[in-house]
Amino acid sequence: MYVGRIITVGMSNGKPFIGYRVSSRSFPNRIAKIIGDKVQIWPLDEEDMKRNPYIAYNCYRKSDKNIVLSNGSHTDPIFEELEKGTETKEAIRKVLVEMGYEQDSLNTPRIVGVLANGKGYLGVVRDNGCDVEEFELTDNKCRIISTYEMCYPTDEEFDIDVKTPQKAAEFVIRGGKFADLDLPVCSCVYFDGIAICNPHVK
Repeated sequence: MYVGRIITVGMSNGKPFIGYRVSSRSFPNRIAKIIGDKVQIWPLDEEDMKRNPYIAYNCYRKSDKNIVLSNGSHTDPIFEELEKGTETKEAIRKVLVEMGYEQDSLNTPRIVGVLANGKGYLGVVRDNGCDVEEFELTDNKCRIISTYEMCYPTDEEFDIDVKTPQKAAEFVIRGGKFADLDLPVCSCVYFDGIAICNPHVK
């Protein structure tokens, strides 16, 4: 099943977990790369940005209090709202509503995951509304939201059992429930440390 970009938030072996996976039919030639204290999604061919401005962005920001992962340019303003002290759900909703869904041919939703206050948060803005959910973390379980098909937050949880950041990044590409979700391109995960996975880059 193809669900587009994916955000996941959960816990494994007692440690909070948050991840992002790019899945793509149109622009598969992208990588996740660590740039200082951020992670960027970037096309291997920068000419692709002339066809779609949404394919390059910071997907990851972290401070001592907040970790934010998203599928677009809303990563930074959500992170900045949180750092100003805005309540977590309010910060997510405010930015998502202000920016709206992506103005592309598919009206692609903006999705976001946050770890803050020992809890998980998933948010989405679609062409038919905005949802933000707060939830307690369950060990060795994660929740998922995506740009297509699974684009409404639910309380459904999926199994995850990883012990290192790199294994977590690989799990989001091909492990557990993620193995059923088609066309993985790259991933970024925070799990007691940051890790990326670019399986198609040798």
